[in-house]
Amino acid sequence: MKLLEHLARACAIAAGLLLTVITLMTCVSLIGRNTTGWTIVGDFELSGSAAGAAIALFLPWCQIRRGNIIVDFFTAKAGSATNAALDRLGALLLGVAMALLAWRSAIGGWNAWTSQSGSMMLGFPEWIVYCGIVPPLVLTALIGLTQALRGFGDKVDE
Repeated sequence: MKLLEHLARACAIAAGLLLTVITLMTCVSLIGRNTTGWTIVGDFELSGSAAGAAIALFLPWCQIRRGNIIVDFFTAKAGSATNAALDRLGALLLGVAMALLAWRSAIGGWNAWTSQSGSMMLGFPEWIVYCGIVPPLVLTALIGLTQALRGFGDKVDE
């Protein structure tokens, strides 16, 4: 689990750096647009693509830290063993869903590569965005499946 945690941390750092670059690019574009009339052409396309990749890059860290929203209205009074079993079931379902998303995103990336599709203004290759999305989805699936099998390290699961 330590390796998965290190990989998740690296993904989160990459996402933070990506969001920092988006923010700086947007600031430069807005300042230029409002002062000199100069702007970065297609900045909104790059921002959208990078934001999608950043969201995917944050998913592994969120799962490893158990940061997803848990609605425990019906299970608040259940025993710790029941809650642990439900948490593991949730991790399993998330792992399966992320694996499905990774598979379909990989197919979408392959289709974008073969058709050489790009963004409207810049012609930025769409397959690059898929390359940034698929690995963190796979990592999130691995983390979820590992948590479903091994538990979360709580005393109930040991």
